[in-house]
Amino acid sequence: MPDIVGNVFYFNWEVQLMEWLQSVLPGWLINVISQFSAFGEQLPLVAILGFLYWSLDKEFGKYVGVNILVVNIWNPMVKNIFVRRRPYFDNPGIKILRPVEPDADLYDISAQGFSFPSGHSANAVTAYGSISRYAKKRWLRVLAIVLPLLVGFSRVVVGAHYPTDVLCGWGLGVLVIFVVPLLQKVIKKRWMFNGLMLLIALPGFFYCKSTDYYSGVGMLIGFLAALPVEEKYVKFENTKSWVRRILRVIGGGAIYLGLNTVLKLPFSSEFLASPTMGAFLIRTLRYAIIIFVVIAIYPMLFKYTARIGKARKDTGSEDAQAKEGTKTTAD
Repeated sequence: MPDIVGNVFYFNWEVQLMEWLQSVLPGWLINVISQFSAFGEQLPLVAILGFLYWSLDKEFGKYVGVNILVVNIWNPMVKNIFVRRRPYFDNPGIKILRPVEPDADLYDISAQGFSFPSGHSANAVTAYGSISRYAKKRWLRVLAIVLPLLVGFSRVVVGAHYPTDVLCGWGLGVLVIFVVPLLQKVIKKRWMFNGLMLLIALPGFFYCKSTDYYSGVGMLIGFLAALPVEEKYVKFENTKSWVRRILRVIGGGAIYLGLNTVLKLPFSSEFLASPTMGAFLIRTLRYAIIIFVVIAIYPMLFKYTARIGKARKDTGSEDAQAKEGTKTTAD
């Protein structure tokens, strides 16, 4: 596959605004602002989704999860059409202060990804907007506005995205949180909805050259395949215990990261990093397996730990009754 060059297009005011922001804001403040980018990144969103699904409300997690996974396919599909280069690639006055891949060459477009639209901004709107729409609480509505604004502003300040990248990322997120739930409501049969989502994603295999698309497709396949398996064979229940909630998230996160490492072992790092269809398909399969395991298989442990807890409680009750009986006999 040929090296990716990308396209250069922007408005002059975007470059002027970014250069001005980086020149007038003190370094410590830029560092603080850059941290808001994390609210649109993969691991925090996986943690939020895991908390909702494993601990708080399973149906809530499904609702938010589908939206997040869909936007993580649609966004790179759009990116790979426009293949817009990041601002700092072509404007020496703009510094990159929070690269997508810190360990890779800052000017390797295949590693750093395309700029338009902003994935962080789309993720933030989709995740927190979905949470707000499902829970319908005023403070969550405020959060659903404030957090995406902060995420988008941070992406401009750190030099990773033009303002128009952020604006269109927000727009894509809004599209997802309204269109996807509407399609689920209109299309009653699950297999038809799942098939439609995968059919919409399919064209990306013919032109997408960035790894985020293939990660997204794998995650969506794993998620859609796992839900009916969990509903039929696992049927886990959410918990009101905050200790168990935290342990479930930690355990799920450990499995997610561990599987991601283990499934890479049969392949060389050079192959996995190569822009070849073979590497892309392995990535798709890897993420499908990971998500299937954490959504359908991992929750099987919840029943086991619940039984242990119940057994301990029952044993404690029996011991208390035995002591009470001994006391009564002595009296």
